[in-house]
Amino acid sequence: MPSPNRWLVLLIVSTALFLICIDVTVLYTALPRLTHDLGASNAEKLWIVNAYPLVMAGLLMSTGTLGDKIGHRRMFLMGLIVFGIASVIAAYSPTPGILIASRALLAVGAAMMIPATLSIIRITFTDDRERSLAIGVWAAVASGGAAFGTVVGGILLEFFWWGSVFLINVPVVILALLLTPRLVPNIPGNPQRTWKFSGAIIVMIGLVGVIYAIKETSKIDPSILIAVGSGVIGAAFLFWFVRSQRAMAEPMVDFSLFPNPVFRGGALAAMVSMLAMIGVLLVLTQRLQLVSGMSPLEAAFALMPLSIASLVIGPIAGLLSNRIGNATVIWGALFVTAAGLAGLALTYDSSFMMRLVPMVAIGLGVGGTMTGASGAIMLSAPPEKAGMAASIEEVSYEFGSTIGVALIGTMLSLFYTRAFILPDGFEVPLAARDSIDQAIIAAESLNPKGAEQLMTIARSAFDQGFVASVWTAAALVFLVAIYIAISTRNQPKLTGSH
Repeated sequence: MPSPNRWLVLLIVSTALFLICIDVTVLYTALPRLTHDLGASNAEKLWIVNAYPLVMAGLLMSTGTLGDKIGHRRMFLMGLIVFGIASVIAAYSPTPGILIASRALLAVGAAMMIPATLSIIRITFTDDRERSLAIGVWAAVASGGAAFGTVVGGILLEFFWWGSVFLINVPVVILALLLTPRLVPNIPGNPQRTWKFSGAIIVMIGLVGVIYAIKETSKIDPSILIAVGSGVIGAAFLFWFVRSQRAMAEPMVDFSLFPNPVFRGGALAAMVSMLAMIGVLLVLTQRLQLVSGMSPLEAAFALMPLSIASLVIGPIAGLLSNRIGNATVIWGALFVTAAGLAGLALTYDSSFMMRLVPMVAIGLGVGGTMTGASGAIMLSAPPEKAGMAASIEEVSYEFGSTIGVALIGTMLSLFYTRAFILPDGFEVPLAARDSIDQAIIAAESLNPKGAEQLMTIARSAFDQGFVASVWTAAALVFLVAIYIAISTRNQPKLTGSH
Protein backbone atom coordinates (compact mmCIF):
# COMPACT_ATOMS: atom_id res chain seq x y z
CA MET A 1 0.00 0.00 0.00
CA PRO A 2 1.65 3.28 -1.10
CA SER A 3 2.13 5.92 1.58
CA PRO A 4 -0.49 8.69 1.15
CA ASN A 5 2.11 11.30 2.16
CA ARG A 6 4.88 9.95 -0.09
CA TRP A 7 5.17 13.10 -2.23
CA LEU A 8 5.30 15.32 0.87
CA VAL A 9 7.97 12.98 2.25
CA LEU A 10 9.92 13.44 -0.99
CA LEU A 11 9.59 17.22 -0.61
CA ILE A 12 10.92 17.18 2.96
CA VAL A 13 13.93 14.96 2.32
CA SER A 14 14.69 16.76 -0.97
CA THR A 15 14.69 20.13 0.80
CA ALA A 16 17.15 18.86 3.38
CA LEU A 17 19.27 17.32 0.63
CA PHE A 18 19.24 20.62 -1.26
CA LEU A 19 20.76 22.37 1.78
CA ILE A 20 23.42 19.69 2.14
CA CYS A 21 24.43 19.85 -1.51
CA ILE A 22 24.34 23.65 -1.61
CA ASP A 23 26.90 23.68 1.22
CA VAL A 24 29.37 21.82 -1.00
CA THR A 25 29.67 24.77 -3.39
CA VAL A 26 28.04 27.77 -1.68
CA LEU A 27 31.44 29.00 -0.51
CA TYR A 28 32.87 29.15 -4.03
CA THR A 29 31.48 32.61 -4.78
CA ALA A 30 32.35 33.67 -1.22
CA LEU A 31 35.95 32.43 -1.34
CA PRO A 32 37.59 35.60 -2.70
CA ARG A 33 35.90 37.80 -0.06
CA LEU A 34 36.23 35.23 2.72
CA THR A 35 39.92 34.63 1.97
CA HIS A 36 40.55 38.36 2.10
CA ASP A 37 38.54 38.99 5.30
CA LEU A 38 39.97 36.07 7.30
CA GLY A 39 43.49 36.29 5.83
CA ALA A 40 43.38 32.63 4.78
CA SER A 41 46.33 31.11 2.94
CA ASN A 42 45.89 29.04 -0.23
CA ALA A 43 46.23 25.82 1.80
CA GLU A 44 43.64 27.05 4.36
CA LYS A 45 41.32 28.02 1.51
CA LEU A 46 41.41 24.50 0.08
CA TRP A 47 40.83 22.97 3.54
CA ILE A 48 37.86 25.29 4.13
CA VAL A 49 36.35 23.89 0.93
CA ASN A 50 37.44 20.29 1.43
CA ALA A 51 36.75 19.75 5.15
CA TYR A 52 33.05 19.33 4.37
CA PRO A 53 33.14 16.60 1.68
CA LEU A 54 36.18 14.89 3.23
CA VAL A 55 34.65 14.36 6.68
CA MET A 56 31.34 13.44 5.07
CA ALA A 57 33.01 10.78 2.90
CA GLY A 58 34.71 9.32 5.97
CA LEU A 59 31.49 9.09 8.00
CA LEU A 60 28.94 8.08 5.35
CA MET A 61 29.82 4.40 5.36
CA SER A 62 29.24 4.31 9.10
CA THR A 63 26.10 6.48 9.29
CA GLY A 64 24.32 4.61 6.50
CA THR A 65 24.73 1.30 8.30
CA LEU A 66 23.78 2.92 11.62
CA GLY A 67 20.58 4.14 9.96
CA ASP A 68 19.80 0.56 8.94
CA LYS A 69 20.26 -0.37 12.61
CA ILE A 70 18.36 2.36 14.51
CA GLY A 71 15.96 3.59 11.80
CA HIS A 72 16.44 6.18 9.08
CA ARG A 73 13.92 8.75 10.35
CA ARG A 74 15.72 8.89 13.69
CA MET A 75 19.08 9.40 11.94
CA PHE A 76 17.56 12.10 9.76
CA LEU A 77 16.26 14.07 12.77
CA MET A 78 19.57 13.80 14.64
CA GLY A 79 21.43 14.98 11.56
CA LEU A 80 19.16 18.01 11.21
CA ILE A 81 20.00 19.15 14.77
CA VAL A 82 23.77 18.82 14.28
CA PHE A 83 23.58 20.55 10.88
CA GLY A 84 21.64 23.50 12.29
CA ILE A 85 24.05 24.06 15.21
CA ALA A 86 27.11 23.83 12.94
CA SER A 87 25.58 26.35 10.51
CA VAL A 88 25.40 29.01 13.24
CA ILE A 89 29.00 28.37 14.33
CA ALA A 90 30.25 28.56 10.74
CA ALA A 91 28.43 31.83 10.08
CA TYR A 92 30.25 33.62 12.91
CA SER A 93 33.69 31.98 12.59
CA PRO A 94 36.40 34.58 13.39
CA THR A 95 39.37 32.60 12.04
CA PRO A 96 40.08 30.12 9.21
CA GLY A 97 40.71 27.37 11.78
CA ILE A 98 37.29 27.73 13.42
CA LEU A 99 35.61 27.87 10.02
CA ILE A 100 37.37 24.64 8.98
CA ALA A 101 36.25 22.97 12.23
CA SER A 102 32.65 24.14 11.83
CA ARG A 103 32.63 22.89 8.24
CA ALA A 104 33.71 19.50 9.59
CA LEU A 105 30.80 19.57 12.10
CA LEU A 106 28.43 20.48 9.26
CA ALA A 107 29.69 17.36 7.50
CA VAL A 108 28.82 15.22 10.54
CA GLY A 109 25.20 16.37 10.36
CA ALA A 110 25.09 15.97 6.59
CA ALA A 111 26.55 12.45 6.81
CA MET A 112 23.77 11.48 9.21
CA MET A 113 21.06 12.83 6.89
CA ILE A 114 22.12 11.90 3.36
CA PRO A 115 21.83 8.07 3.51
CA ALA A 116 18.54 8.52 5.35
CA THR A 117 17.07 10.69 2.56
CA LEU A 118 17.67 8.12 -0.16
CA SER A 119 16.74 5.18 2.08
CA ILE A 120 13.44 6.85 3.04
CA ILE A 121 12.63 7.33 -0.65
CA ARG A 122 13.64 3.75 -1.46
CA ILE A 123 11.30 2.39 1.22
CA THR A 124 8.43 4.91 0.89
CA PHE A 125 7.93 4.52 -2.88
CA THR A 126 6.85 0.96 -3.70
CA ASP A 127 5.68 1.48 -7.30
CA ASP A 128 8.53 0.98 -9.80
CA ARG A 129 7.64 3.95 -12.00
CA GLU A 130 7.06 6.30 -9.07
CA ARG A 131 10.29 5.15 -7.45
CA SER A 132 12.27 5.85 -10.64
CA LEU A 133 10.73 9.31 -10.82
CA ALA A 134 11.43 9.96 -7.12
CA ILE A 135 15.05 8.85 -7.50
CA GLY A 136 15.30 11.15 -10.52
CA VAL A 137 14.00 14.05 -8.43
CA TRP A 138 16.47 13.15 -5.66
CA ALA A 139 19.38 13.11 -8.14
CA ALA A 140 18.21 16.38 -9.71
CA VAL A 141 18.16 18.02 -6.29
CA ALA A 142 21.62 16.60 -5.49
CA SER A 143 23.24 17.80 -8.70
CA GLY A 144 21.15 20.97 -8.90
CA GLY A 145 21.88 21.80 -5.27
CA ALA A 146 25.62 21.54 -5.83
CA ALA A 147 25.33 23.62 -9.00
CA PHE A 148 22.98 26.19 -7.46
CA GLY A 149 25.25 26.63 -4.43
CA THR A 150 27.31 29.14 -6.38
CA VAL A 151 24.14 31.00 -7.43
CA VAL A 152 22.76 31.14 -3.87
CA GLY A 153 26.14 32.29 -2.57
CA GLY A 154 26.36 35.04 -5.17
CA ILE A 155 22.89 36.39 -4.42
CA LEU A 156 23.45 36.40 -0.66
CA LEU A 157 26.85 38.10 -0.97
CA GLU A 158 25.30 40.88 -3.00
CA PHE A 159 23.33 41.98 0.08
CA PHE A 160 24.92 40.34 3.15
CA TRP A 161 28.29 39.26 4.58
CA TRP A 162 29.81 35.86 3.80
CA GLY A 163 28.41 34.24 6.97
CA SER A 164 24.91 34.51 5.50
CA VAL A 165 25.64 31.52 3.24
CA PHE A 166 25.47 29.38 6.40
CA LEU A 167 22.68 31.14 8.30
CA ILE A 168 20.25 30.44 5.44
CA ASN A 169 20.27 26.80 6.58
CA VAL A 170 18.75 27.50 10.00
CA PRO A 171 15.08 28.31 9.16
CA VAL A 172 14.90 25.36 6.75
CA VAL A 173 16.32 23.02 9.41
CA ILE A 174 13.72 24.22 11.95
CA LEU A 175 10.87 23.67 9.48
CA ALA A 176 12.11 20.17 8.62
CA LEU A 177 12.39 19.31 12.32
CA LEU A 178 8.74 20.27 12.82
CA LEU A 179 7.35 18.41 9.78
CA THR A 180 9.42 15.21 9.76
CA PRO A 181 7.87 13.52 12.86
CA ARG A 182 4.39 14.18 11.45
CA LEU A 183 4.85 13.12 7.82
CA VAL A 184 7.85 10.79 7.45
CA PRO A 185 6.99 7.18 8.34
CA ASN A 186 8.91 5.76 11.29
CA ILE A 187 10.09 2.47 9.81
CA PRO A 188 12.06 0.67 12.55
CA GLY A 189 15.62 -0.41 11.93
CA ASN A 190 17.23 -3.76 12.58
CA PRO A 191 18.72 -3.76 16.13
CA GLN A 192 20.68 -6.92 15.27
CA ARG A 193 22.62 -5.08 12.56
CA THR A 194 26.36 -4.89 13.28
CA TRP A 195 27.79 -1.36 13.54
CA LYS A 196 31.33 -0.29 14.42
CA PHE A 197 32.49 3.33 14.54
CA SER A 198 36.13 2.25 14.22
CA GLY A 199 35.61 1.62 10.51
CA ALA A 200 34.69 5.28 9.98
CA ILE A 201 37.88 6.41 11.76
CA ILE A 202 40.04 4.08 9.66
CA VAL A 203 38.58 5.17 6.34
CA MET A 204 38.71 8.86 7.32
CA ILE A 205 42.43 8.62 8.18
CA GLY A 206 42.96 6.92 4.83
CA LEU A 207 41.13 9.63 2.91
CA VAL A 208 42.85 12.48 4.79
CA GLY A 209 46.26 10.93 4.10
CA VAL A 210 45.63 10.62 0.36
CA ILE A 211 44.11 14.11 0.04
CA TYR A 212 46.89 15.70 2.12
CA ALA A 213 49.44 14.14 -0.22
CA ILE A 214 47.69 15.69 -3.23
CA LYS A 215 47.49 19.10 -1.51
CA GLU A 216 51.16 19.03 -0.54
CA THR A 217 52.17 18.79 -4.19
CA SER A 218 50.27 22.02 -4.94
CA LYS A 219 52.48 24.15 -2.69
CA ILE A 220 55.15 26.46 -4.06
CA ASP A 221 57.88 24.40 -2.38
CA PRO A 222 56.33 20.96 -1.74
CA SER A 223 57.99 18.40 0.51
CA ILE A 224 58.37 15.11 -1.33
CA LEU A 225 58.86 13.33 2.00
CA ILE A 226 55.58 14.65 3.43
CA ALA A 227 53.66 14.00 0.19
CA VAL A 228 54.91 10.41 -0.16
CA GLY A 229 54.64 9.69 3.57
CA SER A 230 51.05 10.90 3.92
CA GLY A 231 50.09 9.16 0.67
CA VAL A 232 51.51 5.84 1.85
CA ILE A 233 49.81 6.16 5.26
CA GLY A 234 46.49 7.01 3.59
CA ALA A 235 46.71 4.11 1.16
CA ALA A 236 47.64 1.72 3.98
CA PHE A 237 44.61 2.73 6.06
CA LEU A 238 42.29 2.39 3.05
CA PHE A 239 43.71 -1.08 2.36
CA TRP A 240 43.19 -1.95 6.04
CA PHE A 241 39.58 -0.79 5.82
CA VAL A 242 38.82 -2.88 2.72
CA ARG A 243 40.51 -5.95 4.19
CA SER A 244 38.70 -5.67 7.55
CA GLN A 245 35.33 -5.17 5.84
CA ARG A 246 35.82 -8.28 3.71
CA ALA A 247 36.51 -10.31 6.86
CA MET A 248 33.32 -9.18 8.66
CA ALA A 249 30.13 -11.25 8.60
CA GLU A 250 28.03 -8.04 8.34
CA PRO A 251 30.30 -5.30 6.96
CA MET A 252 29.48 -1.60 6.71
CA VAL A 253 30.33 -1.87 3.01
CA ASP A 254 29.31 -5.02 1.17
CA PHE A 255 32.08 -5.35 -1.40
CA SER A 256 30.27 -8.33 -2.94
CA LEU A 257 28.10 -5.74 -4.75
CA PHE A 258 31.04 -4.34 -6.72
CA PRO A 259 31.60 -7.28 -9.12
CA ASN A 260 28.26 -6.26 -10.69
CA PRO A 261 29.41 -4.02 -13.60
CA VAL A 262 26.29 -1.84 -13.41
CA PHE A 263 26.69 -1.22 -9.67
CA ARG A 264 30.42 -0.60 -10.08
CA GLY A 265 29.79 1.68 -13.04
CA GLY A 266 27.23 3.65 -11.03
CA ALA A 267 29.67 4.22 -8.17
CA LEU A 268 32.49 5.21 -10.54
CA ALA A 269 30.21 7.52 -12.54
CA ALA A 270 28.96 9.20 -9.36
CA MET A 271 32.54 9.89 -8.32
CA VAL A 272 33.84 11.23 -11.63
CA SER A 273 30.76 13.35 -12.38
CA MET A 274 31.09 15.16 -9.06
CA LEU A 275 34.86 15.41 -9.52
CA ALA A 276 34.29 17.23 -12.78
CA MET A 277 31.46 19.50 -11.66
CA ILE A 278 32.81 20.48 -8.25
CA GLY A 279 36.38 20.94 -9.47
CA VAL A 280 35.35 23.02 -12.48
CA LEU A 281 32.86 25.12 -10.50
CA LEU A 282 35.63 25.90 -8.01
CA VAL A 283 38.02 27.29 -10.63
CA LEU A 284 35.31 28.83 -12.82
CA THR A 285 33.70 30.87 -10.02
CA GLN A 286 37.13 32.19 -9.09
CA ARG A 287 37.95 33.07 -12.70
CA LEU A 288 34.70 34.94 -13.24
CA GLN A 289 35.39 37.13 -10.20
CA LEU A 290 39.18 37.41 -10.03
CA VAL A 291 39.99 37.52 -13.76
CA SER A 292 36.80 38.75 -15.45
CA GLY A 293 36.05 41.16 -12.60
CA MET A 294 32.46 40.07 -12.01
CA SER A 295 30.68 40.62 -8.72
CA PRO A 296 29.50 37.51 -6.82
CA LEU A 297 25.97 38.11 -8.14
CA GLU A 298 27.14 38.48 -11.74
CA ALA A 299 29.21 35.31 -11.42
CA ALA A 300 26.18 33.50 -10.00
CA PHE A 301 24.03 34.41 -12.98
CA ALA A 302 26.81 33.45 -15.39
CA LEU A 303 26.73 29.94 -13.87
CA MET A 304 22.94 29.65 -13.91
CA PRO A 305 22.65 27.80 -17.28
CA LEU A 306 24.66 24.92 -15.82
CA SER A 307 22.59 24.92 -12.62
CA ILE A 308 19.22 24.98 -14.37
CA ALA A 309 20.19 22.27 -16.86
CA SER A 310 21.40 20.02 -14.05
CA LEU A 311 18.17 20.50 -12.11
CA VAL A 312 15.80 20.00 -15.05
CA ILE A 313 17.32 16.82 -16.48
CA GLY A 314 16.99 14.68 -13.32
CA PRO A 315 13.33 13.59 -13.50
CA ILE A 316 13.60 13.17 -17.30
CA ALA A 317 16.66 10.96 -16.93
CA GLY A 318 14.87 9.01 -14.19
CA LEU A 319 12.00 8.11 -16.53
CA LEU A 320 14.48 7.41 -19.34
CA SER A 321 16.43 5.06 -17.05
CA ASN A 322 13.27 3.06 -16.46
CA ARG A 323 12.92 2.60 -20.24
CA ILE A 324 16.47 2.02 -21.55
CA GLY A 325 18.31 1.10 -18.35
CA ASN A 326 20.53 3.03 -15.96
CA ALA A 327 23.84 1.95 -17.51
CA THR A 328 22.98 3.45 -20.91
CA VAL A 329 21.92 6.71 -19.30
CA ILE A 330 25.17 6.81 -17.29
CA TRP A 331 27.68 6.45 -20.10
CA GLY A 332 25.65 8.57 -22.51
CA ALA A 333 25.45 11.42 -19.98
CA LEU A 334 29.17 11.14 -19.25
CA PHE A 335 29.98 11.64 -22.94
CA VAL A 336 27.79 14.77 -22.91
CA THR A 337 29.68 16.01 -19.82
CA ALA A 338 33.07 15.45 -21.45
CA ALA A 339 31.96 17.30 -24.58
CA GLY A 340 30.73 20.21 -22.47
CA LEU A 341 34.02 20.42 -20.57
CA ALA A 342 36.01 20.40 -23.80
CA GLY A 343 33.77 23.16 -25.13
CA LEU A 344 34.33 25.23 -21.97
CA ALA A 345 38.11 24.89 -22.32
CA LEU A 346 37.83 26.31 -25.85
CA THR A 347 35.34 29.11 -25.11
CA TYR A 348 36.17 30.18 -21.53
CA ASP A 349 37.32 33.65 -22.62
CA SER A 350 34.50 34.18 -25.13
CA SER A 351 31.13 35.87 -24.77
CA PHE A 352 28.33 34.52 -22.58
CA MET A 353 26.48 33.16 -25.61
CA MET A 354 29.57 31.24 -26.75
CA ARG A 355 29.88 29.66 -23.29
CA LEU A 356 26.16 28.89 -23.07
CA VAL A 357 26.15 25.61 -25.02
CA PRO A 358 29.07 23.97 -23.15
CA MET A 359 27.70 25.15 -19.79
CA VAL A 360 24.28 23.63 -20.54
CA ALA A 361 25.96 20.43 -21.78
CA ILE A 362 27.92 20.09 -18.51
CA GLY A 363 24.72 20.58 -16.48
CA LEU A 364 22.73 18.07 -18.53
CA GLY A 365 25.56 15.56 -18.46
CA VAL A 366 26.22 15.72 -14.73
CA GLY A 367 22.50 15.71 -13.83
CA GLY A 368 21.83 12.75 -16.11
CA THR A 369 24.85 10.85 -14.80
CA MET A 370 23.81 11.30 -11.17
CA THR A 371 20.27 10.09 -11.89
CA GLY A 372 21.52 7.00 -13.70
CA ALA A 373 24.10 6.33 -11.00
CA SER A 374 21.52 6.65 -8.20
CA GLY A 375 19.23 4.12 -9.86
CA ALA A 376 22.05 1.71 -10.70
CA ILE A 377 23.33 1.67 -7.12
CA MET A 378 20.05 1.67 -5.19
CA LEU A 379 18.26 -0.88 -7.38
CA SER A 380 21.21 -3.29 -7.25
CA ALA A 381 20.91 -3.64 -3.47
CA PRO A 382 18.19 -5.39 -1.42
CA PRO A 383 15.82 -3.14 0.61
CA GLU A 384 17.32 -4.19 3.96
CA LYS A 385 20.66 -2.76 2.79
CA ALA A 386 19.23 0.49 1.43
CA GLY A 387 21.24 2.54 3.92
CA MET A 388 24.46 0.81 2.93
CA ALA A 389 23.78 1.30 -0.77
CA ALA A 390 22.94 4.97 -0.22
CA SER A 391 26.15 5.37 1.76
CA ILE A 392 28.23 3.85 -1.03
CA GLU A 393 26.64 6.20 -3.52
CA GLU A 394 27.17 9.25 -1.34
CA VAL A 395 30.75 8.25 -0.54
CA SER A 396 31.31 8.13 -4.29
CA TYR A 397 29.87 11.64 -4.65
CA GLU A 398 31.76 13.11 -1.70
CA PHE A 399 35.01 11.36 -2.58
CA GLY A 400 34.60 12.71 -6.10
CA SER A 401 33.99 16.21 -4.66
CA THR A 402 37.06 15.96 -2.46
CA ILE A 403 39.31 14.62 -5.19
CA GLY A 404 37.88 17.21 -7.59
CA VAL A 405 38.81 20.11 -5.32
CA ALA A 406 42.21 18.61 -4.55
CA LEU A 407 43.10 17.50 -8.09
CA ILE A 408 41.65 20.44 -10.05
CA GLY A 409 42.85 22.89 -7.38
CA THR A 410 46.32 21.35 -7.51
CA MET A 411 46.43 21.55 -11.30
CA LEU A 412 45.42 25.20 -11.10
CA SER A 413 48.09 25.96 -8.48
CA LEU A 414 50.84 24.11 -10.33
CA PHE A 415 50.23 25.83 -13.66
CA TYR A 416 49.65 29.19 -11.99
CA THR A 417 52.97 29.00 -10.16
CA ARG A 418 54.79 27.84 -13.28
CA ALA A 419 53.35 30.64 -15.42
CA PHE A 420 53.79 33.37 -12.78
CA ILE A 421 57.01 34.96 -14.08
CA LEU A 422 57.94 38.47 -12.97
CA PRO A 423 60.20 40.78 -15.00
CA ASP A 424 63.68 41.49 -13.62
CA GLY A 425 63.71 44.03 -10.83
CA PHE A 426 59.97 43.72 -10.09
CA GLU A 427 59.76 42.70 -6.44
CA VAL A 428 56.51 41.47 -4.88
CA PRO A 429 55.79 39.31 -1.80
CA LEU A 430 56.54 35.62 -2.35
CA ALA A 431 52.93 34.75 -1.44
CA ALA A 432 51.78 36.31 -4.73
CA ARG A 433 53.16 33.19 -6.45
CA ASP A 434 50.91 31.03 -4.29
CA SER A 435 47.54 32.11 -5.72
CA ILE A 436 45.78 34.95 -7.48
CA ASP A 437 44.07 35.81 -4.16
CA GLN A 438 47.48 36.55 -2.63
CA ALA A 439 48.48 38.50 -5.74
CA ILE A 440 45.43 40.74 -5.25
CA ILE A 441 46.42 41.37 -1.63
CA ALA A 442 50.01 42.13 -2.71
CA ALA A 443 48.75 44.53 -5.40
CA GLU A 444 46.98 46.61 -2.73
CA SER A 445 50.38 47.71 -1.38
CA LEU A 446 51.82 48.73 -4.79
CA ASN A 447 51.47 51.90 -6.80
CA PRO A 448 48.77 51.85 -9.52
CA LYS A 449 51.17 51.00 -12.34
CA GLY A 450 52.87 48.21 -10.39
CA ALA A 451 49.54 46.84 -9.22
CA GLU A 452 48.19 46.68 -12.78
CA GLN A 453 51.36 44.96 -14.02
CA LEU A 454 51.18 42.39 -11.22
CA MET A 455 47.50 41.65 -11.86
CA THR A 456 48.09 41.24 -15.62
CA ILE A 457 50.74 38.60 -14.87
CA ALA A 458 48.53 36.91 -12.24
CA ARG A 459 45.45 36.79 -14.49
CA SER A 460 47.43 35.29 -17.37
CA ALA A 461 48.93 32.67 -15.06
CA PHE A 462 45.51 31.84 -13.64
CA ASP A 463 44.06 31.32 -17.12
CA GLN A 464 46.80 28.83 -18.00
CA GLY A 465 45.97 26.87 -14.85
CA PHE A 466 42.25 27.10 -15.59
CA VAL A 467 42.58 25.63 -19.09
CA ALA A 468 44.83 22.80 -17.85
CA SER A 469 42.33 22.00 -15.08
CA VAL A 470 39.30 21.83 -17.37
CA TRP A 471 41.07 19.67 -19.98
CA THR A 472 42.14 17.29 -17.19
CA ALA A 473 38.54 16.92 -16.04
CA ALA A 474 37.31 16.39 -19.62
CA ALA A 475 39.86 13.64 -20.24
CA LEU A 476 38.97 11.80 -17.02
CA VAL A 477 35.23 11.89 -17.73
CA PHE A 478 35.75 10.71 -21.32
CA LEU A 479 37.88 7.73 -20.26
CA VAL A 480 35.38 6.66 -17.58
CA ALA A 481 32.51 6.92 -20.08
CA ILE A 482 34.33 4.55 -22.45
CA TYR A 483 35.07 2.10 -19.63
CA ILE A 484 31.44 1.99 -18.42
CA ALA A 485 30.06 1.65 -21.96
CA ILE A 486 32.34 -1.34 -22.62
CA SER A 487 31.97 -3.05 -19.23
CA THR A 488 28.14 -2.89 -19.19
CA ARG A 489 27.39 -3.65 -22.86
CA ASN A 490 26.32 -7.27 -22.22
CA GLN A 491 24.52 -6.63 -18.92
CA PRO A 492 20.75 -7.01 -18.57
CA LYS A 493 18.84 -3.74 -18.46
CA LEU A 494 18.52 -2.55 -14.85
CA THR A 495 15.29 -0.60 -14.29
CA GLY A 496 12.89 0.13 -11.48
CA SER A 497 11.42 -3.35 -11.85
CA HIS A 498 14.63 -4.91 -10.67
